[in-house]
Amino acid sequence: MDEENNPGGWITKLGRMTKMGLTTGGIAARMAGNKLGFAVDTKSHAQQLAKIIGNLKGPALKAAQILAMVPDLLPADYSQELSQLQANAPPMGWSFVQRRMVGELGANWKEHFSSFSEIALHAASLGQVHQARLKDGQLLACKLQYPDMQSIIDTDLRQLKMMLGIFEKIDGTINTEEAWLELQERLKEELDYQREARHIILYQQLLAKHPEIHVPQVNLSLSTRRLLTMTWLTGQPIKTFFQQGDKPHLLEPVAKNLFYAWYLPLYQYGILHGDPHPGNYTVREDGQLNLLDYGCVRIFSPSFVEAVIDLYHALQRNDMELAVAAYQKWGFKNLSKDMVSILNQWARFVYGPILEDREQVISENLSNSYTRDLALKIREQLRQHGAITLPREFVLMDRAAVGLGSIFIYLRVRMNWYKLFHELIDGFQGSQLAQRQQQMLAMAGINP
Repeated sequence: MDEENNPGGWITKLGRMTKMGLTTGGIAARMAGNKLGFAVDTKSHAQQLAKIIGNLKGPALKAAQILAMVPDLLPADYSQELSQLQANAPPMGWSFVQRRMVGELGANWKEHFSSFSEIALHAASLGQVHQARLKDGQLLACKLQYPDMQSIIDTDLRQLKMMLGIFEKIDGTINTEEAWLELQERLKEELDYQREARHIILYQQLLAKHPEIHVPQVNLSLSTRRLLTMTWLTGQPIKTFFQQGDKPHLLEPVAKNLFYAWYLPLYQYGILHGDPHPGNYTVREDGQLNLLDYGCVRIFSPSFVEAVIDLYHALQRNDMELAVAAYQKWGFKNLSKDMVSILNQWARFVYGPILEDREQVISENLSNSYTRDLALKIREQLRQHGAITLPREFVLMDRAAVGLGSIFIYLRVRMNWYKLFHELIDGFQGSQLAQRQQQMLAMAGINP
């Protein structure tokens, strides 16, 4: 197969269907054997599945990462292996990139730039980024989507849905339908780079009062549905920045910037940056933060945000009735007292750092292994009480909280997280949030 039809070594749609289909059949056989009492090495098969999806790259990999970060959605062995996948895709070669750029900007596309890097500086699950420079010297990031991604997403999602269905029939703990619908909608939104451009404009407004958090500027004249051109934000990955070890005084500013970049839009406007991958943040020399990648942005109703705050107060006061009301606002149904107590175990884990008015380090005890062990314990308890349906909105909210928490664990900074949180939620009124949200969305040209 030539480069034009297989850029960067991407596996064909037929090949993806075959590999995913064989893997799905393997899961069914092993899970059925396990249910019948046969000794089944699910960990070994989970490792095989992770390897296959890792080789497939693309949306299958991105979807698997999201599913693995939602507690209790997958059996423990599969969740553990899939959560370790890295979204580094093989880049398109230069000759193919040139043909793709002709398709997006026309035959004279090179005339817009004084330079354009032949090698992608970053290649991920849905597209790759090239550095370019305008003739006036401005440095740009050009995010170019891989070819035929709509068709590939449809293929991968069908196969992953079959896998989830098998897990659900064999295990029966979690009803995955709503979570699946959420995943499908968010992934398809990420293919629309014009929508992502509007998200960037939205975040420029949301964070306008925090100049220490930098959002790129979109070059609309050089952007299309499959090409997003924006200003290049210079910085280092968080881990690289702090591995140098020579700027401990910047730990607190960076942590605060991360906190506000994620929580301020949510609690003041009901808007969530749903992909808190460490690669989506870079740090400047002075500790200021660059916030990157706006493909996955979720708009929540004011009542959902209100429920997030209500559950926080319920945990503080041990108020079971308020907790039940909060879960119901989220969309959980048929909740018994025992079921709420089980759900509260996970909620206390997620809310833990903001429940006490004191300075504290988000402990290393709350590591990935701790999270998996807790999720496994909760899953076993849920299994005794029948299936539960995860509401759609819960998926990205929980994924983002766990992902961001893992970054704070890495930073090991001592702060009063309670006070930072209360700066945002004290005096909360859903009606005011709704009004602010509508204004911001209208200014960015977004129709929720």
